[in-house]
Amino acid sequence: MQFWLMKSEPETYSIDDLKEFQADHWDGIRNYQVRNFFRDQMKIGDKAFFYHSNCKEPGIVGLMEIASEAYPDHTAFDSDEKYFDAKSDPENPRWLMLDVKYIRHTKRNITLSELREHNSLKEMRLLQKGNRLSVIPMTKREWDYILGLE
Repeated sequence: MQFWLMKSEPETYSIDDLKEFQADHWDGIRNYQVRNFFRDQMKIGDKAFFYHSNCKEPGIVGLMEIASEAYPDHTAFDSDEKYFDAKSDPENPRWLMLDVKYIRHTKRNITLSELREHNSLKEMRLLQKGNRLSVIPMTKREWDYILGLE
């Protein structure tokens, strides 16, 4: 099993939205490295933290599970969609998505500023300068440590 942190802006899609649906697709990825994570590394049963980004208090707000293998992101083919990509061909899709399943909210928001305070997490990719990826692999040690912060 692998561990991930997946970011979403709460005004766009929040942990409460996922809780309401229980399972949903994770679309709109338009970064090749993240696409490759979806395609090559993320597997059914992997665990992920749901991270609210670009908000007043960014942080980890929930847990979810990867519920499908990657498949073509249909939003890339629809010109009415926010993430439309005219160069993405349905016969050879450029962009992928996968399904996630709600597990639970964290007991509290574990904020980005709090994560930065822990020397044990200093190597975590989320905390590295210049890291802007919306999906980030984590180590089991990082995962367990953060769960202990609840």
